[in-house]
Amino acid sequence: MSAEERREVILRVAVAEFATGGYHGTSTERIARRAGISQPYVFRLFPGKKALFLACAELCFQRVRSTLTEAARGLTGDPAIEAMGTAYQQLIADRNTLLLQLQLYVASASAEADIADLVRRRWNELWDEVRVRTGATDEEVNAFFANGMYINALLAIGIPVASGCWAGLRPISEDQPDFRALES
Repeated sequence: MSAEERREVILRVAVAEFATGGYHGTSTERIARRAGISQPYVFRLFPGKKALFLACAELCFQRVRSTLTEAARGLTGDPAIEAMGTAYQQLIADRNTLLLQLQLYVASASAEADIADLVRRRWNELWDEVRVRTGATDEEVNAFFANGMYINALLAIGIPVASGCWAGLRPISEDQPDFRALES
């Protein structure tokens, strides 16, 4: 396996581990063991745990951004926002993607300034991307993100779809993931 292939394996495992354990609760030893490599090899590819976490953060934000960008390709206004919303719901059907985003927000509130800086910078870039791609007003972009964060919270804490908390959200259809499958 090439170094690049091992790097991808490490990142995939690290995303899953950081998603459930957070920055402070995840060890590079566990990541290495789950990736089937030695911990020193992890440190050859990533200078430390923080560098690995930052790489996972970058990957997460890139994935969200590319998903939204691709969904809105050729669209503007409400159709672009709708397409982005549907694509985002499909993206967070991957529980690791959902939980890693939440862990990024928690880690950015810690004393780790470089983590906080990266998360703030990428969040602003994502907000700007949605604004530019959709042509939406600031209020519409804020509503889009507020709705997404609300859905993140409902999914993360396992609120059943039948709950009134889901009222007013777009109904589940064949085009959207069944959020009940995500309940723990």
